[in-house]
Amino acid sequence: MRKLSGAAVALIVGVALYFTLFWGLDALRTLTSPSYGLEDVWRSQFVFAIGSLFGLGPVGLLKLAAFFGALKLAVAGICGLHVLDRLRALVAGKADSEILEGGLILVVLISIVSVGPAVWSQNADLVREGAIQLVLATVATGLCMIERGWMTENAKPAVSMEYTATRGAPWYSPFR
Repeated sequence: MRKLSGAAVALIVGVALYFTLFWGLDALRTLTSPSYGLEDVWRSQFVFAIGSLFGLGPVGLLKLAAFFGALKLAVAGICGLHVLDRLRALVAGKADSEILEGGLILVVLISIVSVGPAVWSQNADLVREGAIQLVLATVATGLCMIERGWMTENAKPAVSMEYTATRGAPWYSPFR
C-alpha cells in the first residue's frame, strides 16, 4: 500500500507541476499582452463565446480575458504552493492537499468552459488540449481525495462505540 501511495503522490506532484508551468506561462502571456491574449483567436474562442452569451462589448471582452488570465495565474500559484508544500512534507510533517483540490476544481471548470467553443468550431487541437487538462485535473483531484481518505482512515483512534439506551423515556419512544 505504501508504493501505491508513493505513486499517487508522484502523480499529484507531476500534475501540480504541469499546471504551475504551463498555466503560469499562459497566464503571463495573457496578462502581458496588450489585448490580454485576444490576438490569438483560436485560444481565446471561449472568451468570445462567453462575451457573446452575455452581450459584452470590446471593453467587456478585454476585462473577461484579463479575468481568465488572472484566474489561470492564481491556479498556477496554488499548484506551485502545493509543490513547495510537498517538498516541505519530505522533511517534516504531511502535505495538505485541500488547497490543491480547490485549484484543480477551478482547472476542471475552466477546461469545460474552454472546450465547449472548441467543439462548436470543430478545432480538434484545442479539444485535445482541453480534454487532456480536464483528465489530468480530474485524476489528480480524485487521487487527492483518496489520499486524504486513506490518511484519515489510518489516523483514526480505536474508539469503542457503546450505545446505552434509556428505557421508558417519558415523552418519546420510537419503538414499542
